[in-house]
Amino acid sequence: MRARRRGRGAVGLLGAFALSLGLVSGASVLAPAPAAADSCYTWGQTLSQGDSGSDVRELQVRVAGWAASGDPVNIDGAYGPETANAVERFQRGYGLSVDGVAGPETYGQIYDLQDADCTPAHFAFSEFTSNDGSGFSGGNTSTSNVRTNVLRNMWKLEALRHKLGDRPLYVSSGFRSVSHNDDVGGAPNSKHTYGTGVDLTGAPSLCDLAREARSSGFNGIIGPGASGHNDHTHLDTRSGRYWNAPNCF
Repeated sequence: MRARRRGRGAVGLLGAFALSLGLVSGASVLAPAPAAADSCYTWGQTLSQGDSGSDVRELQVRVAGWAASGDPVNIDGAYGPETANAVERFQRGYGLSVDGVAGPETYGQIYDLQDADCTPAHFAFSEFTSNDGSGFSGGNTSTSNVRTNVLRNMWKLEALRHKLGDRPLYVSSGFRSVSHNDDVGGAPNSKHTYGTGVDLTGAPSLCDLAREARSSGFNGIIGPGASGHNDHTHLDTRSGRYWNAPNCF
């Protein structure tokens, strides 16, 4: 959990977007200043159902926490109904116009949430490194894959945080190297060793975390009432749904 940094100016972002599309004319139009998110990722086109490509994939990463209950958004670069519905929930969640189409207003909200390294406003890579000091190395997949998976988790947690009233979330365990995972008694093929698992503690309550996570892109949820999980809530993304928090649901 990190403190909220200063927001960006939405008017400037929308103006830069309009200029980039040639929507502002005049004999002496100055070149637009770079959009505030250029150091991470900037969308230059409106996206809707039927579109595909890297722009869609990057959008999916950022709205993945607004998935339907128990049905994670596929990060596949294809803008289908699943993505459109997630965009609608994102728009509704932030008080935007709701149409399931990603345009300047939606991008402006994403830019306001996004830092230069593409992490969301309230989370940092440093919160997710292995607690044995190995960073993102030594896992069951490459360091680059771990970072990709951790970034996707962060955006889901940003959505979860917002749904819980913008209350801070506390990460007790993110990625674990295989060695560290063995030391703490984790399962041999733990999601933590891929960067897809995260454990949360503190307030909100562990059950609040587990319940809200069901519609925040996580289909792996283990919490209070499950063996070894009465002091934290574990969240991950996996191929099938596994919810095990008997004291919560």
